[in-house]
Amino acid sequence: MKTAFIGLGVMGYPMAGHLQKAGHDVTVYNRNGAKAQAWQKEYGGKTAPTPAEAAKGQEIVFCCVGRDSDLREVTLGTDGAFSTMDKGSLFVDHTTASAGIARELAAEAGKRGFGFVDAPVSGGQAGAVNGKLGIMCGGSEADYARAEPVMAVYAKLAKRLGPPGSGQLTKMVNQICIAGIVQGLAEGFSLARAAGLDIKEVEEVISQGAAGSWQMENRYKTMDAGEYNHGFAVEWMRKDLGIAMEEARKQEVSLPMTAMVDQFYAEVENLGGKRWDTSSLFVRQEAARKGNKG
Repeated sequence: MKTAFIGLGVMGYPMAGHLQKAGHDVTVYNRNGAKAQAWQKEYGGKTAPTPAEAAKGQEIVFCCVGRDSDLREVTLGTDGAFSTMDKGSLFVDHTTASAGIARELAAEAGKRGFGFVDAPVSGGQAGAVNGKLGIMCGGSEADYARAEPVMAVYAKLAKRLGPPGSGQLTKMVNQICIAGIVQGLAEGFSLARAAGLDIKEVEEVISQGAAGSWQMENRYKTMDAGEYNHGFAVEWMRKDLGIAMEEARKQEVSLPMTAMVDQFYAEVENLGGKRWDTSSLFVRQEAARKGNKG
């Protein structure tokens, strides 16, 4: 298919690459043009100087940027993709954003005669590189049916959860659950270390029981080694938790654990960990433990 991909960050770069390797005709746009050139050199395909140029004449336009404001800019802003998309085409947004902007963009796409699917992803950079992402989708059944076989080149599982905004709402649930799991690991491993246990041996045993999780399997070694220059950054997790807490206020749902972990991440940022992986909650936990011992 003729496709475009807007946003070549740590997720978008390999996702666009999977599309090109699968035989789709991909045109990419990135705010930093040098990265678009590097992508073209690695995968082939084409580059475009603006989102509007990238989207022109495409059957499906994919997007993966940072925040609501970035998404609004590349869709509705000057030289935004929506200004050139053909009637009958489809916009698939992989950005983790608010449900509100997903609904707004879906309505605007409908007015202009093309489809919209909000499709945030989970699985981290490794999932993007290996083509094993979980994709949570919102949109009409018809729009999702068009998007699903194309997304399959980088998906472990894709699923439609409901109308526009449902993908973003599901991603909020995903991030809330991750926050609790990572804090649990930080506390558990901190106790293990304080008690003189070997974290690797502890993980070997408990990962085979009810405590096992993706986060434990993929992060216990780096937590134990104090290595956090990989994975999903603290500043982006705080952005996502902020979106989730705002939605919870609208829904009158209490998220005390999420609010607490968000504050713990603020402490990690104060320790210099804005770009550390989210498992760096262990740093804060260990600092607090050692501080308590005086």
